[in-house]
Amino acid sequence: MSEKYEFIETMLTSFEKYIYPVTLMCLWLSVSRSGFYDWRSRPTSAAAARRGELKLLIRHVFDGSDQTYGYRRVRADLGRAGVDVGLELVRRLMREMGLVPCQPRPFRLSLTAQDANQPAIADLVQRDFTATAPGTKMVGDITYIPTWEGWVYLATVIDCYSKKVVAYAMDDNYKTPLITIAIRRAARNEQLAPGAIFHTDRGSNYTSYEFGTVLKNLDLRRSMGRTGICLLTG
Repeated sequence: MSEKYEFIETMLTSFEKYIYPVTLMCLWLSVSRSGFYDWRSRPTSAAAARRGELKLLIRHVFDGSDQTYGYRRVRADLGRAGVDVGLELVRRLMREMGLVPCQPRPFRLSLTAQDANQPAIADLVQRDFTATAPGTKMVGDITYIPTWEGWVYLATVIDCYSKKVVAYAMDDNYKTPLITIAIRRAARNEQLAPGAIFHTDRGSNYTSYEFGTVLKNLDLRRSMGRTGICLLTG
């Protein structure tokens, strides 16, 4: 019964008015209006004493999570400890105490590291990722995928005409052979026009002399956007 009364109390705003009429909320929860007010006005207020105890417990759980738990996880932790408390009450008490969870930023691996020893490479695309014919303009990039056995690196080649992935390669590293395999597969899978453009970011693998030689042998022109910029935004 106390949990229902606590839920009604969470509907009390900072202006000391309830969001919904108390009579209506008591009807919805199948409790008496007089019983609610009797519970609310008990000496020292049983409600106040209960809230004080809950605040201590909530603070303990919140701090124990390095201040990363939101009200749902705090309430779940209290439940595992045998503390029966409503979700809305936990949220209200955390708000009263100013407990806002800080979410640690997820780890993000950067695969773009420009090779400072390479000369400037022109941007032949200038954010125009369309093509009038297949095999004339392509874009490539490397991404990484977490697996149970570690990271898997995926290099792709996309034809700007069809927006189709015409080739890809995967490995447990993102060294130059990974992108070399991908572009050679693209040349095998598609009829690439002489002097076709291959556009990437300025990652060290894409700017390497080794990869430049591969593109030259395939009669492809190298084009690059700014470091760390998504291919489809220039």
